[in-house]
Amino acid sequence: MAVTSKRERALQVVLVVLGLLTVVTNIYALVTYFLAGPRPTGGTAAPMFWTILAVLGVFLLLAARNPSAYRSLIAYAVWSSFAHTAIMALMAIQLPTRRGELLAGVAVTGLGAVLLFVLARSSARSEGAVPV
Repeated sequence: MAVTSKRERALQVVLVVLGLLTVVTNIYALVTYFLAGPRPTGGTAAPMFWTILAVLGVFLLLAARNPSAYRSLIAYAVWSSFAHTAIMALMAIQLPTRRGELLAGVAVTGLGAVLLFVLARSSARSEGAVPV
């Protein structure tokens, strides 16, 4: 069994927490959406988006076993989260009635992205690999 550094262990913990949160919140959104019944006037993109994020969460959980083998997946999670955070921040500026929930999403998504970014870079540096 390989000895893992404290940073590698912290990265594994963050991957598990973010993976679980991503799976649970998006599966919950999907289930409640379909239980309530899709509305003809509602958009169709949200359920597809939730499905993609739920699958990403599953792969983050898988990556926790061996983060160095999943470096590109972690990089995708980081940079797509940064992009998502930027869009939510812009929407918060433009939609004052939804500002609170959007800014909460900015905080949660942004924090997860920053944690993954810092820990993945630190882990990559200690292994001599190319950082995220």
